[in-house]
Amino acid sequence: QVQVVESGGGLVQAGGSLRLSCAASGRTFSAMGWFRQAPGKEREFVSAISWNGAPTRYKDSMQGRFTISRDNAKNTVYLQMNSLKPEDTAVYYCAAGPTTYNFIYWGQGTQVTVSS
Repeated sequence: QVQVVESGGGLVQAGGSLRLSCAASGRTFSAMGWFRQAPGKEREFVSAISWNGAPTRYKDSMQGRFTISRDNAKNTVYLQMNSLKPEDTAVYYCAAGPTTYNFIYWGQGTQVTVSS
C-alpha cells in the first residue's frame, strides 16, 4: 500500500523558517513534489524534484526562498522554507509520481501558518 505522509508544519512568525518532510512508502517514485492550498484558493504548485535531484522546479514566487531536496535512501523529500511571509500560509501537500509534471499519490497535508 502506497502512503505519502507530510510532517513539519506549524506556526511561525514572518521572516522565519520551517522545514517540511514527506515520507513515501510502498514503492519508490521518480518524482516528488510539494503543492499548497490557501483558504479560498485553488491548490498551487510549489516545487518538485526528480529521483536524482535534478532537475528541480519551483513556482517563480518561491524561487530563492524555498529549497527542495530528497533522500532516496529514506524515500523522503524535504522543503526548506525561509523568509516566510503571511501569504505563505496554507496547507502544504506532498505528492509523488512518475515525473515532476505528473503526480499520482498525495498526502493528507500539513498546515503552515505564518503570522505577521
